[in-house]
Amino acid sequence: MTSPTSTRYGRDVRSHIPDGTTIDGYLSLSDRDAAIWERAAAYLHVRNNDTHTLYAYGIARALLAVTPDADEEVVLCAILLHDTGWSTVAEHEILEAIAPGGGRPDLIRKHEIEGARIARDILHHLDYDADMIERVVAIIDGHDSRLTALSVEDAIVKDADKLWRVTPHGIATVCGWFGLTRDESLRITAARVQGSLFTDAARTMGRVLTAIASLDGAPQRQGLT
Repeated sequence: MTSPTSTRYGRDVRSHIPDGTTIDGYLSLSDRDAAIWERAAAYLHVRNNDTHTLYAYGIARALLAVTPDADEEVVLCAILLHDTGWSTVAEHEILEAIAPGGGRPDLIRKHEIEGARIARDILHHLDYDADMIERVVAIIDGHDSRLTALSVEDAIVKDADKLWRVTPHGIATVCGWFGLTRDESLRITAARVQGSLFTDAARTMGRVLTAIASLDGAPQRQGLT
């Protein structure tokens, strides 16, 4: 993080900055979740899955805050581990699996099956109980290919995973994958997100993220700071 070298205001305001723990939505990984992340990260080095997973984790935490009946532990374990299976797919095939106008359902299914296996192994080594492991594995094994949600926890994982696509990082990542402009990337990602979300909160988040990103490309926005 850089430190400012000047201020337009003329005074240092840092003494008035609140502690992050007092701000709704200001997040860091808990010790429990960090332990999972440390093991998952070794499998998330392809397709920007490491950064994608962290952002999806943040979205899941925000959705959990307005879904009190969901089991937080199940959701967060699943979201941190959901894409580990892409590490078992040849890197040159990964984009072919998800390309607009194309796609390889067999590879999407492979990453779910392998991700479930990896998740089971990681959670077993972290001494999670068998029931908890199976609930997490059931979500991962179908998080992309299954068009229905098994539970409220599954719905949140699916929504958090998809909503990443219309975040600034998601839009920029898709630009790089397919050589698109930001507007082209936004239109592809927004179209894939809209109509595929399960929770009202996620649908609201999707509309907000899409609105902000689309106005970044508006002519009235150009040249403004």
